[in-house]
Amino acid sequence: MENFHHFSPKWLDIAVDAAYEAGKVLKKYWGNLKEINHKSSSSDLVTEADKKSEQIILKILAKNFPGHRILAEESGLNNQISDFIWMVDPLDGTTNYTHQYPMVAVSIGLLYRQHSILGVIYNPIIEELFTGVKGLGAKLNGFPIHVSQVSSLNKSLLATGFSYDRSIRNDNNYVEFCHLTNLTQGVRRGGAAALDLAYVACGRLDGYWELGLKAWDIAAGAIIVSEAGGEVTDYDLSPLDFYSGRVLASNSHLHKIMSEKLFFKT
Repeated sequence: MENFHHFSPKWLDIAVDAAYEAGKVLKKYWGNLKEINHKSSSSDLVTEADKKSEQIILKILAKNFPGHRILAEESGLNNQISDFIWMVDPLDGTTNYTHQYPMVAVSIGLLYRQHSILGVIYNPIIEELFTGVKGLGAKLNGFPIHVSQVSSLNKSLLATGFSYDRSIRNDNNYVEFCHLTNLTQGVRRGGAAALDLAYVACGRLDGYWELGLKAWDIAAGAIIVSEAGGEVTDYDLSPLDFYSGRVLASNSHLHKIMSEKLFFKT
């Protein structure tokens, strides 16, 4: 098992290169998709862009980190034994992508013993690159970013989302959405969890919550928000569990009150 001291900030450069190369694929297929398939439901989509983007990322990561574990949305988990695990979402916001709605991103996160230490989120359509490394801060296109300073819910703009199986599950986030919409200046639904987190990190949003997520949806964004001065936890303020499906992120000023206003269904 590796020691954390093996980690190098140069790893960020490799992850950024992987995101840029994957972004080239997404640009190539933007508006030119020939293959759109369904996975678990009619709203759970996968395209040739997802698959080819992931292939490029995995090739770069495997070459540079042959001993690391990798969990990717389309390929699953490799069989390495390591304290480091890369979380790869080759196209966050696939439904948006198929409709040419530019809320899409490549998301690459690195966990060390289940703690997020590095994140890269890249929207190739509008060319925004969000990065974060533990202890080194968060940036947007190379410039430092910070969460907002909004401290009252009635002056806040939040975001959330709904899982692919929302039509058949009781815990579908609809009640929470309506409740917090009435208490804030608005709640947006962007359709790409990674970008929702990135937008909290740079102050465009004051808070974000969602359930029914996968680890690769939030691994990169969690460290970017944290390094931008925000807070990321489970709904009940307990430490974030990347496999619970739930995330609550905010500028830290709103964190406790957002937690109190959410309706828990466990």
